[in-house]
Amino acid sequence: MLLAGCRQDMQNMPKMVPQRGSAFFPDGRSVRPQVVNTVARGQLRQDTYFYTGLLNGQEKDLMPFPVTMDVMRRGQERFNIYCTPCHSRVGNGAGMIVQRGYKPAGNYHDAKRLAQPLSHYFVVMSNGYGAMPDYSAQLAPADRWAVAAYIRALQLSQAADPKDVPAGVQPQPLDQIATTLGYPASYAGPWELPATAVSAKPEPGQPGSAPAGNASSTAVEKQKSHAAPQGKSPQGMN
Repeated sequence: MLLAGCRQDMQNMPKMVPQRGSAFFPDGRSVRPQVVNTVARGQLRQDTYFYTGLLNGQEKDLMPFPVTMDVMRRGQERFNIYCTPCHSRVGNGAGMIVQRGYKPAGNYHDAKRLAQPLSHYFVVMSNGYGAMPDYSAQLAPADRWAVAAYIRALQLSQAADPKDVPAGVQPQPLDQIATTLGYPASYAGPWELPATAVSAKPEPGQPGSAPAGNASSTAVEKQKSHAAPQGKSPQGMN
């Protein structure tokens, strides 16, 4: 009676063990080849422009989906987290890492970057460029597009025309806005890229040359002079 109760149903299950041979199929393999042209769920990626930033192999100046305020807020948040260490919150390439000796980052407000199509920023975030690594692991495709849209907003914020302002709204000078918010008027002044150990340094006395003395201490003093008042922090876009 005890022997009759011993069964091997669980031990001898009718299953296929990966990478083990099988006499059930004619080719002798338990692992079956995938069906041709099958795509895993969620990996179809039919919209190639959304995932690559390229249309017929070319970068384009257009977004693959509508830009809403939620998209802009998301782009600002991701930009402030991943991009500001090198590019700074205003996108002038003078981030904290650059001020401490890292290779100067791209200035989104110079003529070269202003002329680049919108998807160029997506491509760079996806694949890296020069000393910049790719951020495809940190930023999903939708987030990369949101950051690209926010970069365009940063560029517009520094090159806007009074005629772009809606009717009935009076534009204010940046220095006036800075003082209203409690910052010094120089806070809205021209930007200067710091001289770093790896960037080309002009001879003393030439335009763009750093003052005499320790470069790092100069950068620190400059940082202090532009520090925000206690309890306040500058934002890239308000």
